[in-house]
Amino acid sequence: MSAGGDGRPVLVTGGAGFIGCNIADALAASGHEVIVYDSLVRPGVERNLDWLRERHGALISPVVADIRDEDRLRQAAREVKAAFHMAAQVAVTTSLSDPREDFTINLQGTLNLLDALRLRAEPVPVVFASTNKVYGDLGDVELRLKGDRYVPVDPEVRGRGIDERRPLDFHTPYGCSKGAADQYVLDYARSYGLPAAVIRMSCIYGHRQMGTEDQGWVAHFLIRAIEDRPITLYGDGFQVRDILDVSNAVETYLAAWRQIDRAGGRAFNLGGGPANAVSLRQLIAHIETLIGRAVTVEREDWRAGDQRYFVADTRAARATLGLAPAVPWREGVARLAAWLQAERAPARAEAVGSPALAAEARA
Repeated sequence: MSAGGDGRPVLVTGGAGFIGCNIADALAASGHEVIVYDSLVRPGVERNLDWLRERHGALISPVVADIRDEDRLRQAAREVKAAFHMAAQVAVTTSLSDPREDFTINLQGTLNLLDALRLRAEPVPVVFASTNKVYGDLGDVELRLKGDRYVPVDPEVRGRGIDERRPLDFHTPYGCSKGAADQYVLDYARSYGLPAAVIRMSCIYGHRQMGTEDQGWVAHFLIRAIEDRPITLYGDGFQVRDILDVSNAVETYLAAWRQIDRAGGRAFNLGGGPANAVSLRQLIAHIETLIGRAVTVEREDWRAGDQRYFVADTRAARATLGLAPAVPWREGVARLAAWLQAERAPARAEAVGSPALAAEARA
């Protein structure tokens, strides 16, 4: 996708964050000017912004501001040809400790952007980053333990995952704020004709991810293991997520923009699907293979709203947007491990750990 004859910029809110910077990178690589709107409050994201500017120079226009600053946001959005709304408070734990801030960032901030675009003379496409947490804890999905993971008893759910017909059921302040924002985006498409689509993501991982215990758990597990520090498992570790490489997520966001006539007014589940469904225990075992040593695991109780099982049924997104197959999770995790090790030891960027890790990362 090239910029073509439209020289107006694209706005990426949260554009220095993990997924946002990867979207900005792909846009700039195709010749688009990108406004990277980010408050830079998350530790480490300034490195992502530096990376974007080093790679793309004048095509990257940073705006260091809060999504709750309505005037700054409206000014940033006044001439853009499209917007990707990635800015958010992203941790369930933070939403529980400060629900008001979670609300103002995730809901008020989203409304600020929607109104800025609604007031434009021409329709401006927006693609919104939502979450699988809009479906609640999925406590009614009957599960059984099979080996080192939970699997659904229902063969259809087991084979395909959770689709968009699943009733919404917001749990935790984070689920409420993101879920309400999700619904506002869809209603602005319905009530005002705003060309808007919603992407309800499962667990995305990949390069440029600064994972923490509260958000970005795949990278967090890898970082702890690489640094030979213990990993804390909340719950029993049999819980399952369908993890997806960020390259596939970026493809989905760009495809939703390119095909906004088909995607507008709709919400799509996005994850790795059943083929990339992995339990926390399975991921730790794979990490041990990659780094060539055992990982120390500590245990804590379940956290509020934690789903024991979520795998996205991605058929709607694939049928509508024509997406490529997902990167196999073992391959993608090995690539992330290699990137994380290189980030932590630039002088050893070619020596990414054990021979097994190096071989798989090169695959």
